[in-house]
Amino acid sequence: MTATSSTAALAPSDADRIFIAMGDATRRAIYRLLAQGPQSVSALARALEITLTAVAQHLDVLQKCRLVQTSKQGRVRTCAIDPQGLAVLDEWIAMNRRLWDARLDRLGDMLDED
Repeated sequence: MTATSSTAALAPSDADRIFIAMGDATRRAIYRLLAQGPQSVSALARALEITLTAVAQHLDVLQKCRLVQTSKQGRVRTCAIDPQGLAVLDEWIAMNRRLWDARLDRLGDMLDED
């Protein structure tokens, strides 16, 4: 990983925050609903049968992880998926895949020597 690559901005805590955020069933449900398209906070609250305050708190966590973005038009706050958060997970997965591929290749080489 070089300092000029996009993974240079990836701090271990970025992926950790996403995993922690998505460890909550309500936040996963919100994300699934938003995967179908942008929705208002009130629509999310109705679909999940929880209060507007609860939705707002969950959205705050998701926004801090850059998984969700919101915009306000008049009195309506609309939420949508923010692809930046998934890019962090893509980088984390790629980094770990390279690590384990190298380790397994070395193991295979050692087993082939016997």
